[in-house]
Amino acid sequence: PPPPPRFFFFQLTRTTEILSGLVGSEMCIRDRGHVGIEDAAYRLNVHPMTIRRALKVLERDGRARLVRGGAVHVGSEEFAIRQSRALSAKKKMAEKLAPLLGEHETVGFDASSTVHVLAQNMPNVERLMVITYGVEAFQSLQGKQNITTILSGGERDSRTGSLVGLVAQQTVSGFSIDCCILSASAIDPESGTMEPTMEEVEMKQSMAKASQRVVVAVDATKLSHRSSVRSFDLAQVDLLVTECDPRDPRLDPYRDIVDLR
Repeated sequence: PPPPPRFFFFQLTRTTEILSGLVGSEMCIRDRGHVGIEDAAYRLNVHPMTIRRALKVLERDGRARLVRGGAVHVGSEEFAIRQSRALSAKKKMAEKLAPLLGEHETVGFDASSTVHVLAQNMPNVERLMVITYGVEAFQSLQGKQNITTILSGGERDSRTGSLVGLVAQQTVSGFSIDCCILSASAIDPESGTMEPTMEEVEMKQSMAKASQRVVVAVDATKLSHRSSVRSFDLAQVDLLVTECDPRDPRLDPYRDIVDLR
């Protein structure tokens, strides 16, 4: 059979453009389930190493897993795999976040694997209501003493495992939340937090708007990186929590923008 046509509609020179080619076009890794490095390089008219770098970004975002010769799509069924990445860092962040829970009566949790580790290691509290759009976090909080957990409802996004959509947004927006704890796919001092999907951005924005205080928890691998969709500026973030010592030089670009822990 003749080789597949090359596409010269635009020159793909930046990783973000390559990601658009891989995720938002006929090369969509989610719909195809797999993408080959050589095939994608041929179709998008770029070097295979450029494709490999873009696939590494997708892997870091939890949307793909690198395999020999390419990558496969990661759906919600691989939440446990995403949670296992940087697990020691997530546990360290959970330790830093735990004292915040005793300071509030109502908190919001996103659907990230980072916040799920916090849900699994909740401290003793006198009384706490948790609103979440994460099924895994909701399940982990069942039976916890003095904790009432509200699950948003909505449609489950197969790409992220989050509950999303209008029902989920309206549920979250209907609460007055003292503090929300969110993670991010990537964070940059200029661009703010970023996510792999627009639906995830809408949920985090809804939770942030309903909250008096916004806390973002990310491990150091996500610092000064980029993802597909911008979520919110760091001016909207009250506290940035990482596994690092707050004096770590990697946090210098954020030091004058947001409080660090």
